[in-house]
Amino acid sequence: MSKDEIILIDPDVQHGKPVFVGTRVPIEILFDYLETGSTIDEFRADFPGVSLAQIIALLELSRQRAVA
Repeated sequence: MSKDEIILIDPDVQHGKPVFVGTRVPIEILFDYLETGSTIDEFRADFPGVSLAQIIALLELSRQRAVA
């Protein structure tokens, strides 16, 4: 999954904050959940519009950028 299939940055959506494509869910909320010990399943229960494939792809993209 490409970055453009995962992340949308549009000034008309959430004031330009990066969101998951097809949703208005800011990317940072996923990281907030994970930082506080919540699981991906808990995040998905609260934000069912975000697919598991998008979450996994975002985490993989983040890992690749972190180790590069």
